[in-house]
Amino acid sequence: MDKDTLLVFLALVFGAVFFLTQSIVVPTFGTGRQESRRLKQRLGILSDDYQSERQISLVREKYFKKLSPLETWIESLPAMTRLEVFIERSGHEFPAYRLVLLSLFLALSGAALAWILSHQWLFVLAGMSIFGVIPVMKLRRDLVKRFAKFEEQLPEALDVMTRALRAGYPFNETLHLVATEMDEPIAKEFRIAFDEINFGVDTRWALHSMVERIPSMSLMAIVTTVMVQRETGGNLAETFENIGKLIRSRFRFQRRVLTLTAEARMSAWILAMIPFVLFLGISLINPDYVGNLTQDPIGKKIILWGIVLQIAGNFWIRKLIALEI
Repeated sequence: MDKDTLLVFLALVFGAVFFLTQSIVVPTFGTGRQESRRLKQRLGILSDDYQSERQISLVREKYFKKLSPLETWIESLPAMTRLEVFIERSGHEFPAYRLVLLSLFLALSGAALAWILSHQWLFVLAGMSIFGVIPVMKLRRDLVKRFAKFEEQLPEALDVMTRALRAGYPFNETLHLVATEMDEPIAKEFRIAFDEINFGVDTRWALHSMVERIPSMSLMAIVTTVMVQRETGGNLAETFENIGKLIRSRFRFQRRVLTLTAEARMSAWILAMIPFVLFLGISLINPDYVGNLTQDPIGKKIILWGIVLQIAGNFWIRKLIALEI
């Protein structure tokens, strides 16, 4: 294996593990699976599942009017619909097919670059995979940041709604106050819910749609509370105040956990990078040794199994340090 091919191999493997580490090693606090599933079932029971397709289509009609007939047909495909939800959750506004085209362009560019440098199909496939996933990883990173920001804004939004309810505002107007007085992303989501209600969509369905856009356990609890209170009655302002205190306590506990797991997360990064740093160092000090390893069939199997075990180790480390709160 010549020097250029070796460098391409190192770059592709390092990139693959870097993106993998970004997605599975770095822990992010999210909704617990069991709690999320239970609250979603509760929301499904309380929401109007019999809402007509006309109401849903009216909400999306404004979006489709901006597209050409061909774009509208492409965006209506089931796969594109799922991508559109992913893009919307990440805070961006562009057609889903553009994400597909960008990923294909980068994948072909990565494949062409790998072929020019190495002329080996294994590297071509690796380059195609790594470059093609870059837009998705960028959107996923934006999604995680947006969800975290939304969670941070929820207590303040509940304070605004509590004061408005005690001042005599109806519930719908409290959504408008949050949309006008607070920053993104929570302002946008509450504005969408308020506009949907004004457009004729039932309040429960509008809140359920907001949970679908932002699958936060805290938001699910708030929406469930609103739905139950609208059916049974009660002091909604006091309930919002208590939920706000609970969310703030949860944030304090999250920060404490992040502090306690900082060493473990740093160890995860070090353990993930050490093999590639050592491989690069050995290749620079003794290229013949690395060349024999990559050219021998047994050496190739060792490298392959090393990558597989590296991935498995990353998953295991994530399992150890990731806590669902």
